[in-house]
Amino acid sequence: MSDAMAVLHKLQTGLDVNVKFTGVRVFEYTPECIVFDLLDIPLYHGWLVDPQMADIVKAVGNCSYNQLVEKIISYKQSESSELAGEGFVAEQFLNSTATQLTYHGLCELTSTVQEGELCVFFRNNHFSTMTKFKLYLLVTDQGFLTEEKVVWESLHNVDGDGNFCDSEFRLRPPSDPESVYRGQQDQIDQDYLMALSLQQEQQASELGWEQLPEGISDLELAKKLQEEEDRRASQFYQEQEQEQAQAAAAAAAAAQAQAQGQQQAAGAAQADGASGGSAAVPAGASAGGTAASPSPGKQPSTAERKAKKEAKDKDKCILL
Repeated sequence: MSDAMAVLHKLQTGLDVNVKFTGVRVFEYTPECIVFDLLDIPLYHGWLVDPQMADIVKAVGNCSYNQLVEKIISYKQSESSELAGEGFVAEQFLNSTATQLTYHGLCELTSTVQEGELCVFFRNNHFSTMTKFKLYLLVTDQGFLTEEKVVWESLHNVDGDGNFCDSEFRLRPPSDPESVYRGQQDQIDQDYLMALSLQQEQQASELGWEQLPEGISDLELAKKLQEEEDRRASQFYQEQEQEQAQAAAAAAAAAQAQAQGQQQAAGAAQADGASGGSAAVPAGASAGGTAASPSPGKQPSTAERKAKKEAKDKDKCILL
């Protein structure tokens, strides 16, 4: 109940619902859907894929509308010809069913909605009250404000040119089609303004504003949005530079550690070679060899002096 109460204020502007193309009552779950569940109000749409069109069924899959748009963008940029083909088929489906109603969906609505059932029909981002006496939508466009006898519009094709009826479902064409047309244009303008209002509210929430400042002009709003975009771009570049600096520091530390390891290994090898070479030289070296040097601060013994003298004498003899 509390979740539903938190959503009710959005009824003044619009609810966020996301259709799936597999069934007339299949929507991606959003918090706004809880209002219909709590009040036990059936919500329908007619934007379905014909199951006999296998290529479209494969391309669309079980995606919601938002997921399908993302899929199209991703697949069209793919280097795989198969994925690019699926993206093209899915895009063609959205373009060919821009009215958000297909004949397969219309047939499913006719068979699914109960006779006399009062429900809500979603199409082209609009919610309409719908009932099943055949299929009729409650007329709510501003152009029919002065048409007291026009109450219902039949939903029998995807082009939107239904028949108008009174409260008893008797045919009742508008008395002044021109005024109705002007009123419908006014309704379109109002819908556009409402869409702008929703966009501004969303942008304001992203900027952290609780509400738009009073009397803010389009230019001031554009400047604030540009400032926010610049701030985000600057933050993004700073994060990139920090990541690059951290990566460079890590690489330098790794290189330094490797160099130190190599130096330690080289020093250990030199020490092992020096100890092995001194052990291989005997105290009484043969002709042409050199005797081991005595340790610093240690006086040579008599035997060492004698051996050295004999070596010198022997060298002299060899030279002579």
